[in-house]
Amino acid sequence: MHKTQALLLLLFSLFACSTDQIPDAVEIRLLNDSPYNFENIVVNTSTTDVDFNSLSPGEFSAYKTFEKAYRYAFIELQIEGETYTIQPIDYVGESPLNTGYYTYQINANDSKEQYHKLQLTLITD
Repeated sequence: MHKTQALLLLLFSLFACSTDQIPDAVEIRLLNDSPYNFENIVVNTSTTDVDFNSLSPGEFSAYKTFEKAYRYAFIELQIEGETYTIQPIDYVGESPLNTGYYTYQINANDSKEQYHKLQLTLITD
């Protein structure tokens, strides 16, 4: 009897510790896919501002939990002291993301225009 209970407990523990578990919220991280350092990064997916601090080129942030998010978001950050913004008009016609892990991949071109420098790509992790 004790061997059966021990085996069941072991099996339960193995499945409960899986790293492939689906979260019960939307978890988003950022990837700086540019040659620039990003500073003072703020992301708002429609509910509240979330600070991501700074990211070096090629660096991922930690995941942060969002109440609701879409395939694009308001993003504001600084590059060499200049502020650049991705400004969604609205989310009409968009469906919220399902719970899970996502990456907002942010790239920056050579433009000096505040609203034309950044590009955002959603990646499902």
